[in-house]
Amino acid sequence: MGLTSGGWAGKGLQTGAGPQRPTLTGVLLGGAATAESIGRAVISDGSLSNVPVLCLLGLAGTLPLTFLPPAAAAASISAVTVLSLVGFHTLTVAVLCATLIVFHRLGRRGPRHGGALMLTPVAAVSFLALALFSHPEREVEILTVVLASLSPAAAWAGSAQRAHIDAEQHGAARQAIMGRLMEHTARGERARIARELHDVVAHHISVIAVQAETARLTTPGMPAAGAQRLSEIGDAARAALTEMRRLLGVLREDTAIEDTEDRHPQPSLRQLNELLDDVRNAHGAGTRLIMRGRPVTLDSGIELAAFRIVQEALTNARRHAPGAAVDVELVYTKEALLLRIRDNGPGPPAASSGAGHGLLGMRERAAAVGGRLSSGSAPSGGFLIEASLPARVEQSPLSTVDTVNVETGSVR
Repeated sequence: MGLTSGGWAGKGLQTGAGPQRPTLTGVLLGGAATAESIGRAVISDGSLSNVPVLCLLGLAGTLPLTFLPPAAAAASISAVTVLSLVGFHTLTVAVLCATLIVFHRLGRRGPRHGGALMLTPVAAVSFLALALFSHPEREVEILTVVLASLSPAAAWAGSAQRAHIDAEQHGAARQAIMGRLMEHTARGERARIARELHDVVAHHISVIAVQAETARLTTPGMPAAGAQRLSEIGDAARAALTEMRRLLGVLREDTAIEDTEDRHPQPSLRQLNELLDDVRNAHGAGTRLIMRGRPVTLDSGIELAAFRIVQEALTNARRHAPGAAVDVELVYTKEALLLRIRDNGPGPPAASSGAGHGLLGMRERAAAVGGRLSSGSAPSGGFLIEASLPARVEQSPLSTVDTVNVETGSVR
């Protein structure tokens, strides 16, 4: 099995190089180096004259793990190893293990010690040269070749472990960011749906309830069955309002932390001049509003759809034709409100299918209120968006009467 973070050797290096146990590792290896030096001296010739020096070399080659940072410890232990091989032709297994551990720690520190990592191949080449040309004992020669071979592998295993840890951390951070972004997007969409339900649908249901009650009270000679039906219509409308309020509460309960500045009435065509002013101030592009026909206040759903279509068309123009001048034309007729938004940019690309999310959203808005929308190249150049929305004029719920006396049903 290779010397990787998943193998037994890699796990041993992780244990020895773990930041929580450097002192214990250094002390244990220092004791092992001392015992090994004494044992070798006794077995070889029985002389103990060099034992103090060999013990000091063993301690100097292991204890730096306990108190020096990885780069300094790697330099110190490598120097002691070279001194042991050159001056005394000896190398203990404990010093070999300490060298591999310190190179693993150095690799695990990552790019911050990229310069210090260059010590690993230099040390490996030095160890190999000493093994081949200093003529040590056979056992020491084998240990030196093993050290020269495994030092780069130990550093690589540390680097691989650091890369794996970094990848996991980056992946977790990316997942958290994506989760927060999706949650924020969903919360914003729920808030938008809730506002449009409140401003458009709830308004129309209120109108139904008021007009049903008004018709029941003000229509002379209405049969009892007809009055009962109108009463039931009013009751159903009020029940629908109650259910809608409950639904709005569900949609908004996750958006309570949103800034209260976002809670404002939905825009209408009255705010169109402000929108164009914002575009001019923000991007410096020429933008004109052209109105034809007699302006009237349309149904709130129609005006909201028209405003959003113009808003999205201006966004598309800024995105695909930055700096281009844009004309926004509103034509009021008896049957429809016509919108034309044209820019003098390069027009749609030749390979475009016209099915972008912006255009699709505008078509859906127009279709939702019973209108239609088309887009394409303008005859005189640029890009043109045309929409036709039904011209339903907004009426007051009590527009059919002046004053209603609820008790008597009389009209004044």
